[in-house]
Amino acid sequence: MKRIGIISDTHGTFDEPLRTFLNDVDEIWHAGDIGSLDVADRIAAFKPLRAVSGNIDDGMTHRVYPAFQAFECEGVRVLMTHIGGYPRRYDPRALQRIRAWRPKLFIAGHSHILKVAYDPVYDLLAVNPGAAGVHGFHKVRTAIRLTIDGDAMRDMEVGEWPRR
Repeated sequence: MKRIGIISDTHGTFDEPLRTFLNDVDEIWHAGDIGSLDVADRIAAFKPLRAVSGNIDDGMTHRVYPAFQAFECEGVRVLMTHIGGYPRRYDPRALQRIRAWRPKLFIAGHSHILKVAYDPVYDLLAVNPGAAGVHGFHKVRTAIRLTIDGDAMRDMEVGEWPRR
């Protein structure tokens, strides 16, 4: 059993509200637009980090963190990217990997809009944790926690903070 924190679009922010919300997770998964390798290193020093690069990340961040990660956690196949879209509106590159990998959990960021939706076509849970940083058009910062226990995903929680 693992507790996972899912964040995206930090754009250089990893502050006390995020650390408090993510304090009890075992791993943090970042769906891109980290902001810098320094921020990634701060997150990784706090908790084990899996991350993908996003469209605002620099060349060095892209060298360290790929555009896509496909992995298993407990019994759940996971696919994570930054620009991935939503059920019935996937980015073509993401859709190609969804068809090949057949994940049960698909994570994408980019939109700055928190959204969780089940996709019956590909039998997966699509999660966009919204934006955890302070830069962008969003009015509320968001992040997600969930438990993965064997092949079950449960106990999903949303954290929300004002964007100051």
